[in-house]
Amino acid sequence: MNVPVASRDLKPVEADVFTHPEFRGHEQVVHGFDAASGLRTIIAVHDTRLGPALGGCRMWAYANGAEALTDALRLSRGMTYKNALAGLDLGGGKAVIIADARKDKSPALLSAFGRQVGRLGGTYITAEDVGISASDMEIVARETDHVRGTRATGLGDPSPYTALGVFVGIRASLRHRFGSDSLKGRTVCVQGLGHVGMDLARQLHAAGARLIVADLHQPALEQAVSELDASVVAADHAHAAEADVFAPCALGAGLNDATIPEIRATIVAGAANNQLAEERHGEMLRARGILHAPDYAINAGGVISIALAAPGGDDRLVREKVEAIGATLMRIYERAGQRGLPTQNVADRIAEERLAAA
Repeated sequence: MNVPVASRDLKPVEADVFTHPEFRGHEQVVHGFDAASGLRTIIAVHDTRLGPALGGCRMWAYANGAEALTDALRLSRGMTYKNALAGLDLGGGKAVIIADARKDKSPALLSAFGRQVGRLGGTYITAEDVGISASDMEIVARETDHVRGTRATGLGDPSPYTALGVFVGIRASLRHRFGSDSLKGRTVCVQGLGHVGMDLARQLHAAGARLIVADLHQPALEQAVSELDASVVAADHAHAAEADVFAPCALGAGLNDATIPEIRATIVAGAANNQLAEERHGEMLRARGILHAPDYAINAGGVISIALAAPGGDDRLVREKVEAIGATLMRIYERAGQRGLPTQNVADRIAEERLAAA
């Protein structure tokens, strides 16, 4: 008798998505596989009340399918709130590919992913994210029209706009906390020097900030030290650096029971998605007097660029909308202060008000 592979070789995973703690009313969750290329992907569509679900594709060497599913569900829901709070007529979704971007990525795998997106018929629109570049999206776009962030759909790489939004958000946070948005004399610790983190570090340096940086990729650290006069701290201790602002720009869940008591910065404002390991960690930050910029509010620049950009290269409208992230954060901070609530809770409520109106 043949024994199913799942029962013979694999560790138990979340078999029932409906009881998954991160399910939270997802409209659609699709698992995709392509034997020829080795593609293993999960596409999660959380909410389409405002429009098609837009969210990037992340390639990561997840330990197992359960870990990938959890990330897809969390990120997808985050995109619903991000798009709503940014005033976009788009729902929220996300895709993850279980693979090492530095070793496993291939044109065949990306093409297979494009075909999976195409099968959803426009319910989900993909774009780049961690492990996926703008050039990768050009390959995906050969298989489906439901792609953003390519040359054909507008401005290409959205990461500079994400970085700009985080930079604007850091300045707004400084203004709220200290009464001035000047970065001169301020120290910022940037954790994660990918496309967004490195661009953000350049903008902070140009504005006069002293930089502390952390990353697992040694060449990125060397570049930041030589070009931006940055000092280096271990990636797993970046949260505890002596700084005015801690800017997490790597993976999520970095604000948790272990890290929050060790944070020395008075502001946490970065590009990473799903920074709070659990919702209660927002209250932990508030109780410690740490001002937290809700991640999906401050890092919306990229999705704004791919949602509003038009072919031709004119990004004036996009930049205006990204600059408005500062005003959105000030609104959140003021309401949170008035009501004695964590900033993440207030951001959720503002987004939910727009979703309910739809």
